[in-house]
Amino acid sequence: MWKSFNFSVVDGVWSSFACGFFVAFCAHKVSQYLARRQNTSRVHVIFEDLIRYGKTKQHLKSDDWLRVFNIPKRWFWHFYAVSVGWNSFLLVLCLNFTFQHQPYPTWLTGLLDVLTSVPRSDSAVPQLTTVLVQLLLVFHSVRRLQECLFVSVFSNGSIHLVQYVFGLVYYILMGLTVLGSDRLQEGTGPLLSQLEWFHVVGAVVYILASCMQHQCLVHLARLRIGKSGSVETLAHRVPEGGWFELVSCPHYLAELLLYVGLNLIYGGASLTWFIVFLYVLFSHALEAQLSHEYYISKHESYPKNRKAFIPFLL
Repeated sequence: MWKSFNFSVVDGVWSSFACGFFVAFCAHKVSQYLARRQNTSRVHVIFEDLIRYGKTKQHLKSDDWLRVFNIPKRWFWHFYAVSVGWNSFLLVLCLNFTFQHQPYPTWLTGLLDVLTSVPRSDSAVPQLTTVLVQLLLVFHSVRRLQECLFVSVFSNGSIHLVQYVFGLVYYILMGLTVLGSDRLQEGTGPLLSQLEWFHVVGAVVYILASCMQHQCLVHLARLRIGKSGSVETLAHRVPEGGWFELVSCPHYLAELLLYVGLNLIYGGASLTWFIVFLYVLFSHALEAQLSHEYYISKHESYPKNRKAFIPFLL
C-alpha cells in the first residue's frame, strides 16, 4: 500500500498521539456507564479536565488547584500566529531549496535526520508534493488566524495549559512532518513535470473543505451577533441549517476532510500522513462527541437524528 514502509521517529510521535486520543475516546464512552462514585474519582476528574475545553468544560466540577491550569480559549489565535510564522519560514526555506538550490540550515537538516531516520542527499530532487502541502499549510494557518481574530466570537471558556502547549507543538511538528516527507520519496525531474492527477484532486478537496470550515465558523459566530453587527450574547445557541442538520460539529468534519485532501496529494502512499489522518480522526471524534453531548444535555428539543461528527455514522 505504501511506497516505502519506514516507521520513523515522526511516525512514532503521530502514532502515540493517535493512540492516545483513541484510548481517551473509548475511555470517555465507557465512563458514561460507570457507577457515579467512579465518575467522581480524582483520576476521572483530571481526565475530564484534560480532554474538555470551552463550553464542554464550563460546568465541570474540578478542584481549585486544577483551575490554576486554565487559560482563555480565545488564546486559540496563538496557535495560528505561531504556525504562520514558523511554517512561512519553512516554506521560504523549501522554495529556496527548490528554485535556488540553497540547502537547509544545518540545524534543520539534523532535526529532520532524527525525525525521519533518513539522511538527505545534497543531490536530492525536491518534490512538488512537499511544496504544495507546505503552501496549503501556510494558507490554512493564515485563514484560521484571520477567523480567530476577526470572525469567531469566543465565550469566556477555557482550555487546559497542556492543551495550549500541545496546540503550539502541533503546528511546529506539522511543518517538520511536511519537510521530512520528501525524504522517503524523492522527486523525479523538474517540479511541474511531477504534477499528477492526485495532486489536483487532493488540492481541490482541501480547498473545498477549507471553504466548508469557514462557512461553519461564520455560521457559529452569527449566532452571537445581533442585527446591528455587535456581539449580542456569548451563549451557546443551537446551530441550524446546512451541514449542521447532519452533524453537531461540521467544522470538525471539515478539518478531517482537509487531511483527506492531504493524503490524496500524497497519492495515498504516505504512511506518515495516514497516521496523521488517524490522529485527526480520533482527536476530533472525541471533541465532537463532547460537544454533541453538551447540546443534548442543554436542549431537550435537540434533533435526535443529528450525529456528532460524521453524517449517519458517528
